Amino acid sequence: MQTIEELRRTPEGYFTTRWGQPEYTDWQDESMSWKEGCYIGDWSFLWERRFRGPDALKLFADTSVNNFEKFELNQSKHVIHTDENGKLIAEGVLTRLGEDEFMHFGRGTFWVDYKMRHGDYNATSEGDDWFNFQVQGPDAIHVVEKACGQKLRDVKFMYNGHIKIAGCDVVALRQGMAGELGFELQGDIRKSQDVYDAIVEAGKEFGIRKLGGRAAFINHLEACFPTIVTDYLPAIFEPDMAGYLDEFRSAMPAFASTFNVAGSFEGKKVSDWYRSPVELGWANRIHLGHDFIGRDALAEEKANPRRVIRTLVWNADDIGKVFASLFGKDQPYDWMEIPRDQRGFMYCDRVLKNGRDIGTTTSRGYSYFFREMLSLATVDVAEAEIGNEVSVLWGAPGNPQIEIRATVQPAPYKQDNRRASY
Repeated sequence: MQTIEELRRTPEGYFTTRWGQPEYTDWQDESMSWKEGCYIGDWSFLWERRFRGPDALKLFADTSVNNFEKFELNQSKHVIHTDENGKLIAEGVLTRLGEDEFMHFGRGTFWVDYKMRHGDYNATSEGDDWFNFQVQGPDAIHVVEKACGQKLRDVKFMYNGHIKIAGCDVVALRQGMAGELGFELQGDIRKSQDVYDAIVEAGKEFGIRKLGGRAAFINHLEACFPTIVTDYLPAIFEPDMAGYLDEFRSAMPAFASTFNVAGSFEGKKVSDWYRSPVELGWANRIHLGHDFIGRDALAEEKANPRRVIRTLVWNADDIGKVFASLFGKDQPYDWMEIPRDQRGFMYCDRVLKNGRDIGTTTSRGYSYFFREMLSLATVDVAEAEIGNEVSVLWGAPGNPQIEIRATVQPAPYKQDNRRASY
């Protein structure tokens, strides 16, 4: 079982990005792209697994909180997997390709495959290797239609169209991880460069930007898409998960199986960094009409939530003191990376009200669009009122610390335009 001391170590060799270049133009320009035009981002590092068989849907129902009573061909769902205590193990996107055939994206592929092999299911699974390009922003529809020469206006949100780009068959999932109109374009990894180049060429007319690693997760922050390792640790470090954890680590590359924490929050056990779907704003995904792992715990929490997710807007004058400390004679406050930390930590800081802990905050980042420092926070229901004045304790234990004033605001903070009409 991983200790808190191990979680606070700096991971060796993590100062890399998995989205291509850290910046292509610059992070300010790239972070405006999904509001003013569109970007292309490469999420091909995600894991995907194809599940087939008469019991494949039952397998997902048993291991996910979601409702599968209605699940059409070419529909996709945001699926969430929890442990018996209702804490997140992983989440991702599941697409129904056929009556008994499904493609699952994300770390949850390992968990579902593990439960299939250790259960009694008439199903099979096999790894696949697809490219996964996000094209997001108000001009995304124009770029994708130009690249494929087809109309996509009739593809509904979280449904898939089937198109060709550069001679390659492409699954076009309409979604919006930037909180804007967008598509995820998926297909054979061997043809990824041709497809990528064709999209960039089609996007020149619309000022498309390539999304680099520095700006990549600002969209998750503005649009409130909590992310594994950034906003929660997976609930896989308990003794009863030892078998799965061993398999998971042996199957994953180092960058994906390294878990580290930082910030002012001091938990007493690793599970203090776990989160539930209720805390992360996904209570509406939880369908209590079927049995699944964690159902009883989530039924109780959904009826009586303790904490909910909000955006915190940090006080600019107090942030200025943090940066000004770099030019003083005393030990400065911990550095605030701009636009956000790049090292793969779960930065978790204490949220206070009149000196009392009322929650924790993660995903701190600077929004060039809003010209504000933002973070996501899970806070006590009683303190979650919009406009509530709180503070964030900035600085690791043992280092100089400062309380930064913050205001509770809705999550998502940016208007959600994913379902907007064209």
